[in-house]
Amino acid sequence: MDKPGDFDFSRRTVLKGAALSVALTAAPTVAGAAANAQAEGNGQPSLATVSFTVNGKAVSLKLDTRTTLLDALREHLKLTGSKKGCDHGQCGACTVIVDGRRINSCLSLAVMHGGDSVTTIEGLGGPGNLHPMQAAFVTHDGFQCGYCTPGQICSAVAVLDEIRDDIPSHVTADLSAAATLTPDELRERMSGNICRCGAYSNIVEAIVDVAGRRT
Repeated sequence: MDKPGDFDFSRRTVLKGAALSVALTAAPTVAGAAANAQAEGNGQPSLATVSFTVNGKAVSLKLDTRTTLLDALREHLKLTGSKKGCDHGQCGACTVIVDGRRINSCLSLAVMHGGDSVTTIEGLGGPGNLHPMQAAFVTHDGFQCGYCTPGQICSAVAVLDEIRDDIPSHVTADLSAAATLTPDELRERMSGNICRCGAYSNIVEAIVDVAGRRT
């Protein structure tokens, strides 16, 4: 039979053991939280200054290096004409012209464009001073909701420049011949710009109209 002192000792031992067990269990959690807090404190974004020309005006921005060109234009320069559609380079609503060539600005980091010249829909023309392509889209009803229209127009302007510069597309049959604006060429070159309203026939009419005036 156990003596009273033996029972008390065993009970204290059990209580101490339980307390130690709780402490050991809690320790990693507390340590992990402290580590996470420290990591969050040190996880400052990497910043870089990028200087480029936007719509003919020199600008310099200090940006998180992960900032896309589209977000730099929309969020930092308040040029909201370029739209964020799919944000995956599939719809073309974010199309802008960089050094004369169209790109999906949602797929390009702003810090990659130091020294570049960027043209957005605002840089092509505005109310009272429309670019010929903007005016043609109005004349031919080349839009409905208009969300994709800035990208469509920037792309259309660049497409005509590509043809002028004899840059072939995937459907160009004769690479030694001068590029021409055929229906197949136009469909292929504009295939990266999606219009959910389905205003394609009017968009084509607008582009052909401007192309005809160039020749």
